[in-house]
Amino acid sequence: MPTIHVNYLTLLVSAVVQFLLGWVWYGMIFKKSWTALVSFKEGSKGLNPIFAMACSFVANLILSYALVNLILIVSKPDFFSGASLGIIVWLGFMAAPLFTQHIYERRPANLFAINAAYWMLAMALAGGILAVWR
Repeated sequence: MPTIHVNYLTLLVSAVVQFLLGWVWYGMIFKKSWTALVSFKEGSKGLNPIFAMACSFVANLILSYALVNLILIVSKPDFFSGASLGIIVWLGFMAAPLFTQHIYERRPANLFAINAAYWMLAMALAGGILAVWR
């Protein structure tokens, strides 16, 4: 296995971009649809938002770390190659299990579409950023 040198600033930027995309995606574009599909009630007491956002950001960092290692092993250093690899990884390792989970949990197709499309965009953006900015 080759020695891999990871640019940690790039990981941080990638995680921030994913986090901001999630904020826009779930907090603005699909807020009403998503909250209705997951049966959240407006104003209901739920998970501590600071804890939830911190967990999301840590998960984005872990995702970025795994993806950059894969990119450094198999991808060309350009945005399209990194984004393409992000989409391939999304298709095989995110969309397929997420789809299966939605089927077994009898969740609405619209919820799968919102969640899966977010992760596809997040993985494509992260892959492009991580491939270009080594």
